[in-house]
Order: sequence, then structure tokens, then C-alpha cells
Amino acid sequence: MNCTLCPRECNVDRDRHIGFCGTGKLPVIARVAPHYDEEPPISGTNGAGTIFFSGCSLRCAYCQNYEISALNKGKLITPYELSEQYRRLESMGVHNIELVTPTHFADAIIESFRFYRPDLPVIYNSSGYEKVETLKKLEGLIDVYLPDFKYSDNALAEKLSRCPDYVERTTAAIDEMIRQCGDSTYEEGLIKRGVIIRHLVLPSHVKNSFGVLQIIKEHWNDRIPVSLMAQYMPAGKADEYLDINRRITKREYRRVLERYYDLGFDGFAQELTSADQKYIPEWDF
Repeated sequence: MNCTLCPRECNVDRDRHIGFCGTGKLPVIARVAPHYDEEPPISGTNGAGTIFFSGCSLRCAYCQNYEISALNKGKLITPYELSEQYRRLESMGVHNIELVTPTHFADAIIESFRFYRPDLPVIYNSSGYEKVETLKKLEGLIDVYLPDFKYSDNALAEKLSRCPDYVERTTAAIDEMIRQCGDSTYEEGLIKRGVIIRHLVLPSHVKNSFGVLQIIKEHWNDRIPVSLMAQYMPAGKADEYLDINRRITKREYRRVLERYYDLGFDGFAQELTSADQKYIPEWDF
């Protein structure tokens, strides 16, 4: 069956060819390990059990994981082998199983759960650029959705991620995520169910961040925690775009933080020191 899992709907037979995401049907993974640099209720003390998938259905020009998201480096595995990684991470004592950039492997992930469903919360960490129909297939399998909301300006989304319908798609996707998982619930400070929205502040585009925060406020008010991210560093093809070929400034981030607090958000805000190479995982494939 030709692939229409993501909004790209490239309609490629991924059993024989690669899709827009840069991969075939079988999962490609770049790293499986505890990860300690997520939001506190995700990483906790023992780390999130992260599985980084290679390829991406969004493919932002500036992606800090460009080596795996655009160059597609990684190890090919079967759904059964993927299920065995859940077991391995569980044995390490992690707090959850976090699937990072999983959209284009949604079918394989569903199949992997037929072999083994982790006895831990499963987190779906995505770009937010999702098809509602694909998310519906995941209902009952995902405990926590961790979507990005990158853009309030579709022109900017088209320029940097080639998706002129980003705002509408992401808003509808988050609506579905909330329908499935509801308000966030915690036990001993760790998230067990719900939705957390992430937003990465881009250099030169403070107004884009203002717009994202306004959309979130208008659509979901104070219901959903928002994680404001300051970790942007020029990567990938950022050097082809003068406006994003630098880190964000203290003034830019302060302005976004002020708007974040003025709108009454409750959630998480990174320090500017998070923009450091040491926080990018080492890909062991």
C-alpha cells in the first residue's frame, strides 16, 4: 500500500522505494538509550527511554539532528526487533518509552506493540505536523503526546520546512492528541498521561513565537503545559538562510519569555545555556 501516513501524502510504495521522509517502510533507528535532558516530568532521575528514529516527515532546514533526520543514517530493524528495544530500555529502569520522530514509522510501531506493549508510559515525540487519521490509528497505544508547535506563520513554515499548511495541520493534530489523552496526570512528579506542547524559539522570528503562544492560548487556554525551548543552534542548512544562521539573543528570548508569562502559561522554559552541542545525543546506530 502506498504511504499516506503524514500530511505530505507522497503516495510512495515504501516497501520498494523511499518516501518524502527519506526512508522505506521498516524502522531505522539511530540511538536507543536513557535520555536525561527532557522536561523534568519526562526525564525524572532515571531518564526517558528514548528511541531516536532516522528520517523525518518535516525535514526542517535547521534541524539539529540533521545527520539522522535528513541524511537518514541509522540501523534498519524489524517491528519485532523494535519491541525488543522496549524490553531493553525497561530493564535499564527508565521512566517511560519515548519515541522520537516516529510519524513515518507509525504502522511499524503499531505492529511492534503486538509483540510487546511496554509496561511504562509511551511518549510520542513529534514535529506536530501530523495527520489526524494516522493519530486515530494510535489511539490507546500512546499515553503522552509531546508535539512541537513550530510556526504560527505558514509562509515561514513553507520557507524553512516546505509545509504551507503547518498551522492548520498542527492545530488539528493537537486537538486529536488532547481528545485521546486529556489533561496531563502525574505520579511522583512524572507524567503518566496527557499532552505537553513544545515551542522552539527561532532567531529573527520573535513574532512567530508570539503567534504560536497566542494560538495555543486561544485554542487550549491553560489546559496544556507549554515547554519553551531556547536550544536553537544553526545546523543542517541554516547557513543558507541569513535570518536563522545564528543563535537567539538574550533580548529575543526575554521578549518571548515575557509574552509566555503575560499569557499565563504554566510549564517549562529552558535556559539559554541549553544551546550547546553537548546536549545533542551521540548517534551510535
